[in-house]
Amino acid sequence: MTNAAIEQAGEDDPEQAVGTDRYTAPAEAVLTKRTGGLVTLGDCFRGFLRQPSPPYLFGAVALVLALRILQGAWSWRDAVMAAGLLAVTPFVEWAIHVYLLHAPPFTILGRRVEMLTAREHRTHHESPGVLDGVLLPVYGVLVFLPLIALIDWALSFPISLVLGGPRLAYASTGVLVSFAILAAYEWTHFLIHAPYKPRGRYFRATWRNHRLHHYKNERYWFGVTSTVGDRVIGTLPDQRSVERSATARSLHADR
Repeated sequence: MTNAAIEQAGEDDPEQAVGTDRYTAPAEAVLTKRTGGLVTLGDCFRGFLRQPSPPYLFGAVALVLALRILQGAWSWRDAVMAAGLLAVTPFVEWAIHVYLLHAPPFTILGRRVEMLTAREHRTHHESPGVLDGVLLPVYGVLVFLPLIALIDWALSFPISLVLGGPRLAYASTGVLVSFAILAAYEWTHFLIHAPYKPRGRYFRATWRNHRLHHYKNERYWFGVTSTVGDRVIGTLPDQRSVERSATARSLHADR
């Protein structure tokens, strides 16, 4: 089957192309020499843990969890913080994908400048089946984690005016949930590009949409862990009504 035929089959039924197209990593990318046969979820998770950045993510989650347990003072405010962060996550994810990862180049003093995040994301679009380029690099994690913590801490001041109670305690809950959300995002993105066919209905939907974002049109389907942002904002069209983009792989490289 030619690449064009595989991609067309992937539009009609994406699962047909798993492991045979350039948008999915080959089985060898997650299987070890001691493993054979079909790729399982466990194989993918072990492959995920072998990547450089996940240990930092899980280490940060464990550290903040320990801090939160030591603080005590659990209350309904923790549930409110967690629910609020989960509610805004699809829209934050959408905004980061659109305005940070897909930011077009701009000109300063006659020089063409491209944001580092956009350049690295373009590399991912050029080679989506390379798992080494799917996750945030270590330096990106080390930048994002303190930035997320700082944002949660700053937001805790106005939130405390409404909720009252021990501000630092539920601010720590916010940091913990935010770190866990980032870890879940990274795992989901990795699994989408791993040679694993989705089983559940929820993951099947996000998996299919992300593949459409890569090989059909990069202007739609920005959600990775959820389709909510795309549904609300209007970037979740019927793929049959969308023309294939000539820049789905190169993004803005030709501008």
